[in-house]
Amino acid sequence: MAVGLNYADRSILPVIFPAMRGDLGLSDVTFGVLGSLFLWSYALCGPFAGMLADRYSRRLQVVVSLAAWSTATLLAGAATGFLMLAALRIVLGVTEALYLPAGAALLGDLHGPATRGRAMGLQLLAQSAGVILGSACAGFIAERYGWRLSFVLLGSVGVGLALVAGKFLGKPPSPVKVGVVRANVGEALKYLAHTPTFLLMLAETILGGSAVWIFFNWMPLYLYEGHGMKMGAAGFAGMAMLQGASMLGIVAGAAISDRAVRRSASSRLLVFGTAYLAAAPCLLVFLFGPTYGWVVASVAGFSFLRALGSVNELPILCDVIPPPFRSTAIGIFVACACAAGGAGILFAALLKQSLGLAAIFGALSGMFLLAGAALLFGHRYLIRSDIKRASAWIDAQPA
Repeated sequence: MAVGLNYADRSILPVIFPAMRGDLGLSDVTFGVLGSLFLWSYALCGPFAGMLADRYSRRLQVVVSLAAWSTATLLAGAATGFLMLAALRIVLGVTEALYLPAGAALLGDLHGPATRGRAMGLQLLAQSAGVILGSACAGFIAERYGWRLSFVLLGSVGVGLALVAGKFLGKPPSPVKVGVVRANVGEALKYLAHTPTFLLMLAETILGGSAVWIFFNWMPLYLYEGHGMKMGAAGFAGMAMLQGASMLGIVAGAAISDRAVRRSASSRLLVFGTAYLAAAPCLLVFLFGPTYGWVVASVAGFSFLRALGSVNELPILCDVIPPPFRSTAIGIFVACACAAGGAGILFAALLKQSLGLAAIFGALSGMFLLAGAALLFGHRYLIRSDIKRASAWIDAQPA
C-alpha cells in the first residue's frame, strides 16, 4: 500500500493540472518545470538515500519516508501559487526518494533469484495500481470539489498509514551470508564502478526513464487537449492505458523472468532487451495523427511490452550486486532515471508548441530501440562475469 501511495501522490499533478492552471496562473512551461523539479530533487537525494539504507535501518527509513511525503502532499492542497507549489514538489521528491532504495533492498533480502522477479513484480503492480487509482480519483474529485481536496485526501491517507506501518514491517531474515553489517560508502561505489552490467543499466534507465516520464507526465494533457476529454476521464484513460497494460506486462514478465533465470542466470537481461525492442515500434503510430482507438491500442501494446521487460530491472541489480551494496546501487539507478526524466519533461514542454505532443511521443521509439540493443549487448558480453563476481564476493565474506 505504501508504494501505491508513493506513486499516486506523484502522479496526480498531470491529471488535475487543467484545474490548477487557471486557479494559480500556470502555463505549460511552468507545468513542465514542476515535473522537472520533483524528478531532479528525487535524483539528487536518491544516491544518499541508498547509502543511508545500506548503513542504517531500512525499515525505519521506509516509515519516515512515508510520513514525510504524505505531509508534503497534504500541504500541497493549501498552495497559493507557483513558488509554494514548486517548494512542495521539491520536498516531495526528496522524501519519496528515501523509500525505494530501502523498500526494494528489503525485498532483495527476503527473496533469492528463484522468486525475486515475482516479489518485485508485486511491488511494481502496487505502483501501477496507485497511479491508476490516484489519477482517476484525483481527476473526478477535481471536477466536482476542486483540485485542493485531491491533495488533502491522499496526504491524509498516507499520514494515517505511516502511524501504523511499523507494525507491519518485521525484521526480515537474511537469506544469504553477509559479513558486512554496515556498508562502507567508498567500497560500495568502487564495487559499482567496476561492475559493467550496472553501468549498462544506468545507460538503459537514462534512455528508458526519460522517455517513460515524458509519456507519463504529458499523456493526460494530450488526451485533454487533443481528444477533448474531461479531467477525470483523461486522467483515468491516460494512466489506465499506461499502467493497466503495464500491470499485465508485469505479471507476465515476472513469471517469465523467474522461469528464464532457472535456465541461465543471465537470461533476465535477454528478456529485458527483447521486450524493449518489441515495444519501440508501438510509439510510431503517434506520427500519423491517430484516432483515439489507435492511441489506446498503441499505448497498451507499448506499456505491456515495456513492463514485461522493465520488471527485470531490480532483480538484475540484485543478481550482480552483493546485498550490502544494493540500496546504494538502487539509489543511484533511480536517481539517473529521475534526472533524465526531469530533463525530458522540461524539454517536451519547450518543444510542445512547435512540434506537438504526438510528434514527441513518436520520437521516443528511437530511445527504446537504442536501450534494447544495449541490453542485448550486455546479455552477450557482460552479465555472466558480473554474476559470478557477486557470488564470489559473498562467498569470501566471513560467516
